Amino acid sequence: MPTNKSVSDAPITQFINCRILREHQLQREDLWVREGRILDPEKLFFDEQGYADQKVDCEGSIIAPGFIDVQINGGFGVDFSQPSDDANVGISFVAKKILEHGVTSFCPTLVTSPPSVYHKVLPQVRVHNGGPHGAGVLGFHLEGPFISLEKKGAHPAQFLRIFRSGGVEEVMEVYGTLDNVAVVTLAPELANSQPVVTALSQRGITVSLGHSVANLSQAEEAVQHGASFITHLFNAMLPFHHRDPGIVGLLTSDQVPDGRRVYYGMIADGIHTNPAALRIAHRSHPSGLVLVTDAITAMGLPPGRHTLGQQVIEIQGLHAYVAGTTTLSGSIATMDMCVRHFKQVSGCSVEEALEAASLHPAELLGLQRQKGSLDYGSDADLVLLDDALNVRATYISGEEVWRKAP
Repeated sequence: MPTNKSVSDAPITQFINCRILREHQLQREDLWVREGRILDPEKLFFDEQGYADQKVDCEGSIIAPGFIDVQINGGFGVDFSQPSDDANVGISFVAKKILEHGVTSFCPTLVTSPPSVYHKVLPQVRVHNGGPHGAGVLGFHLEGPFISLEKKGAHPAQFLRIFRSGGVEEVMEVYGTLDNVAVVTLAPELANSQPVVTALSQRGITVSLGHSVANLSQAEEAVQHGASFITHLFNAMLPFHHRDPGIVGLLTSDQVPDGRRVYYGMIADGIHTNPAALRIAHRSHPSGLVLVTDAITAMGLPPGRHTLGQQVIEIQGLHAYVAGTTTLSGSIATMDMCVRHFKQVSGCSVEEALEAASLHPAELLGLQRQKGSLDYGSDADLVLLDDALNVRATYISGEEVWRKAP
């Protein structure tokens, strides 16, 4: 038996009999992992004369980077916007359950709430890596309360806020803290929004435009000040108009600064967006598409009444409505469902469907060196799928955290 001369005594795992998503292509090659990261096999062989301590037979599976959900309000009976004595309990429960849907990292999302909710929930949850306990938390997505009354959707009107001044102090007053915040959704047409967009962006927080009646020039101005995302494109914004396409026009705008890319969330659940609209968005700006579930408490639960923050939500079939209305309020879709639906209705490649749930959200959050790809040195957060894109197994840091029962 050869001597393992590797520079590290940590065990090396070799995934065999698989197709791996690398450089935008499914490639039939093995994947090597050590200490939770993806190894360059050439360096292993030639510099270390190392070999695998264990082999995992993937039985022909596709290996893709783990899915990243940057907008998820809860699920399985948990509502992230409902304060509790320990928000970690609910977030951890959802984090564990979404492993079976291939999600290895996520942004717990809070809908518009009174300041007391933010002040209680935000300090309780820290950014942390995933593992057998569940998917990792990348930071909160705060969707509101600085949004448009006309496009509030399921957000309660009584808690909406405006920017009285252009300082970040007002945002701090409402949220209490910006620690462990990854994304803030706001309406860029609100007075005094520009300095806030700049201040949040300079702190490394992703500013997203949504729940808004902004015209295109207002949206472009926000992007020039640092905004980089659109919250659930087409939903809760002005409809596309040929003379002023509104926020949707950012997909083909020539006013986006050089070297910057605008990303946009799509709820590909077959309900929130007509397949033709999904195809229009994808074909006009494929590299910006980020699949999100926008899932609510009722994901994984039977029809009936549930909560979303301060609202009562009614589930009818696959639709989630504000109770007593026809206003859509998030989805009950899982991320693997969205990947399959997007692939089916857009006609995109398998690679594009997978990257919309992994590479693009990682790029959006500036995490592409650690997550969202199978490049050497990246975190070994993996999802194994069959050819129909059903999840077979999920790995975090190279460790199996969920496997479909045989």
